[in-house]
Amino acid sequence: MEHRLISAIETALGWSGAEELGKGFVRGNMDDLALVSRLLTPNRLLDIAMRRSLNRPQFRCFQKGEEVHPAVYYTDSVSPRGQSIPMVNMRSLGRLLREGATLILDQVNVFDPTMEVACRALQWWSHERVQVNAYLTTNDAAGFPLHWDDHDVVIVQLAGEKEWEVRAASRKFPMYRDSDPNNIPSDEIIWSGVMRTGDVMHIPRGHWHQATRTGSGSGKSLHITFGITKRTGASWLAWLADWCREREIFRHDLDRWHGPDSKPLIDAVTALVEERSPADFLTMYEQETTLPRHVPFLDILGSLDAVVCTTHFPPRILENGETVDVVAAGKKLTLTAKALPALRLLLSGRPVLLERAAAVVGAEVTELAGILVKEELCAVLTPELSSGYTDLVTNAAS
Repeated sequence: MEHRLISAIETALGWSGAEELGKGFVRGNMDDLALVSRLLTPNRLLDIAMRRSLNRPQFRCFQKGEEVHPAVYYTDSVSPRGQSIPMVNMRSLGRLLREGATLILDQVNVFDPTMEVACRALQWWSHERVQVNAYLTTNDAAGFPLHWDDHDVVIVQLAGEKEWEVRAASRKFPMYRDSDPNNIPSDEIIWSGVMRTGDVMHIPRGHWHQATRTGSGSGKSLHITFGITKRTGASWLAWLADWCREREIFRHDLDRWHGPDSKPLIDAVTALVEERSPADFLTMYEQETTLPRHVPFLDILGSLDAVVCTTHFPPRILENGETVDVVAAGKKLTLTAKALPALRLLLSGRPVLLERAAAVVGAEVTELAGILVKEELCAVLTPELSSGYTDLVTNAAS
């Protein structure tokens, strides 16, 4: 899937793919300001908060370096039937923002089609899971204190300015679950300066950082942070632990009283490690990741006119002579080889208008699209979902 954001990030950071993720701090600038404003604006973020029932910790507000109690900016909206739903009190939130505050919405990709598509494109690009958080800071408000993340991040400054400090890691490759709490910041400052509209920054896992508008006066800052969680050796071992249950020897009780005979167990572990390599794990991780949420197709609501592949990772298309296999999201579909041109179109990750696609690969594309939608590898391209691709990803049959 070719997405304008990915091309812009690669150009800004001097990358030619995802291989540099996690290897070192780097920053640059996207000169396409139309792209920046297309991704998300402060008002669109506030509109998301207004129209949905959000709860802490997904939606939080900070002022003077401390979290504001939700009771200050939440109100229970009571329906005529007496049902109570927590909603953000926009007047109270507006007051906080005028005074100077930072609001944070985690997983904006769950609520906004543009952010959903951007995360999916980054997942296809990086072959890792991605989520995006949005941070809106007004006037002289501070952000989070100095901290580190257990994943790599790509930060895009969408509006205004914010001052940053990035330090080296104080522990190599720290993890969320680790043997060391890693709570002493490094003294080595890698970069400090101001992120302005269109700036992009990559902070590898474990690097300490903080951002603030303290002392900046009147103004704003909106940035989004794409969190990219890569697999580790510990992830591979956890995967092996799940596979070991297939073998009887690993299901035996350990003899606490006479001492377990460890030799057969160690031999079985060695065999398991040799049979299922880290490369096998990475392949299976992509193939077995569960399907994302999407709008179901119901023919009673209208015909199937447009679809798009919505799997977390690119489906694998395996040619086997007269047949072709599609492997994705824990499923394997076998189809005739003549379906290959239509399959490549439908599983490209780009929107497919079926009438236009039929003129390119044949009328059977409509029937095949119905199969892929039924199997949930593709989703119906609703107007709302389509808006997430507009001006960012070209139509597959264009």
